[in-house]
Amino acid sequence: MSADPVREPAPGFDAARVLALANETFEIEAAAVQGLKARTGEAFVRAVQAMLAVRGRVVVMGMGKSGHIGRKVAATLASTGTPAMFVHPAEASHGDLGMIKAIDLVLAISNGGESDEITAILPVLKRQGVLLVAMTGNAQSTLARHADIVLDSGVAREACPLQLAPTASTTAQLALGDALAVALLDARGFRAEDFARSHPGGALGRKLLTHLSDVMRTGDAVPRVAPDTPFPDLMREMSAKGLGASAIVDEQGRVQGIFTDGDLRRLIERGVDLRAMRARDVMHAGPRVIRNDALAAEAASLMEQHRITSVLVVDAQDRLVGAVNSNDLMRAKVI
Repeated sequence: MSADPVREPAPGFDAARVLALANETFEIEAAAVQGLKARTGEAFVRAVQAMLAVRGRVVVMGMGKSGHIGRKVAATLASTGTPAMFVHPAEASHGDLGMIKAIDLVLAISNGGESDEITAILPVLKRQGVLLVAMTGNAQSTLARHADIVLDSGVAREACPLQLAPTASTTAQLALGDALAVALLDARGFRAEDFARSHPGGALGRKLLTHLSDVMRTGDAVPRVAPDTPFPDLMREMSAKGLGASAIVDEQGRVQGIFTDGDLRRLIERGVDLRAMRARDVMHAGPRVIRNDALAAEAASLMEQHRITSVLVVDAQDRLVGAVNSNDLMRAKVI
C-alpha cells in the first residue's frame, strides 16, 4: 500500500511557512480590497450611470485570469438585473465582434491594460461608437487612454511571492465588479423576487417563488372540527386527514384553536380522562397561523422559529382556508 502523502509530508516541508504564507496572502488581498475605497469616486458613479442607461448589454472582456474574473462579473450582472454577457477578446478578433453593437457598453478588464488581444480591438470598438469602461491597474495604459471611463483596480503588490501570478489584482477586480453589480441592482430597485425569476431551477428560486397556495392542503383535506365536537370524533378527524393536527373553528370558519399529536401525548402523560372531553376542552387556543398569500418559505421559518411541525393557513378575515406541515414543504423542496 502506498504511503499517505498527507500523513508523510515531503522532506523539507515547513508547516509554519505554509501557514505564514496563507496569512500573508489574506492580509495582502484584504488590503487590496480596502485600497479600492479611496479610489472609488466619480468614475465609479459615471460607470454605474452608463450601465443603467445602456440600451443594449454590458459586454465584459478580459484575458487570462482577468477573463475568468470577467466571466464571473458578467454572470453576476446578468443575475441581478443588468443584461450582460462575456466575449473573449481573442475570439472577438475572429468574428465575435459581431456580437457587439453600438447600443452596448464594453467593460474591459486588464490589470496591466496592455493585453494584445484587447488593444487590438479597441480601434474597432471606438469606430462603432461603443462606450468603453476600463477596469485596470494602470491609468497610463493603452486601454485606459482609449476608455471613456476608467475604474482604478490597482494594487500595491500581488500576494504571489514571485510577484508574477495575478492574485491580489484579481481579488480587487472581483470586488470592484461585485460593487458595480450591487450598486446597479439597488438603483434598479431589484428585489428578491426578481432574483428568483432568473434562478427558477434552484433551491433559492423555489424558496422565493413558491407560495403557500401552491403547496398547502385545502378543502376536505384540512382537518377541522367545531368547538363542541366530542373527543373521539376529534381523533377520528385527525386520523382520517393525516396532518397530525386538527383545527377547531367556529361557525364562520374562524380559527379558535388547534389540537396536535403532541397535545395528545402530553394529556396522556398527565393521566387526563379524555372520554368526556370536547374539542374546546383540549385545544390550544390562539395557535400560530399564517396568511394564504405568504411564501411557503415563511411558513417554514415560522415552524422552525416556534418548533412546530404544522401551521394553519387563514385568509384576510382569519377564516381557515388551508394547512401545511413540514412534510408538505419537504415534498415541494422548500426545506
